[in-house]
Amino acid sequence: MTTGAVSPLDELELRHDGHRVEPVAGTRAADLDVRRVLLWWRGFEHQIRTRAEELHGVGPELEDGAAAADAVLRERTPELAGDVFAAIAVGFGATPGLPALLAPWFAEFARSCGRVVGTRDLADGARAGLAAVQRAGGPAPGAGSLVDAMAPAVDALAGADVADVPAVAALNAAYRAAADGTRHTVVDGTVDPGALAVTWFFERGTVV
Repeated sequence: MTTGAVSPLDELELRHDGHRVEPVAGTRAADLDVRRVLLWWRGFEHQIRTRAEELHGVGPELEDGAAAADAVLRERTPELAGDVFAAIAVGFGATPGLPALLAPWFAEFARSCGRVVGTRDLADGARAGLAAVQRAGGPAPGAGSLVDAMAPAVDALAGADVADVPAVAALNAAYRAAADGTRHTVVDGTVDPGALAVTWFFERGTVV
């Protein structure tokens, strides 16, 4: 690596258009409507498309999953916040590999979220989503997989719900917990790509 180069591990911080973004402290609207959830998805999709090479072999399949999700969103204009997650679940579910494993995660977010998304909806969706991913073949925490990003984020969202903090602040806590979990998946200097993708998902939720 050349001097001054930045590794994917160093990039596990809030970034937008290449610049660091200061954490949100709950100053935005408490709940996320369909427009803001769509922005969340577009940000996550942008991460997948522009940083696919960091996903060590699963980048192309995640790009395919994102394209499939976009096709569903074009066919079914979402009216509710939960509709966005439902479209992602359908698109990912039709794409083999990591997207198919992530599909139950998004399906549970769709079930927990209705017209708007609050902290409790996020906490419920993440908890149910983690269980669904494990039923679909995801390993237990500690195996160096996407679950090692999901499980800490679930705990962080549960804590945010108890503390009654706004959704974006809760997502910031989930992002940081997922990033810490992702750092523990490193093998020979490489992070688990599924864990990194989960971290990006939460990261993009903090800038809507």
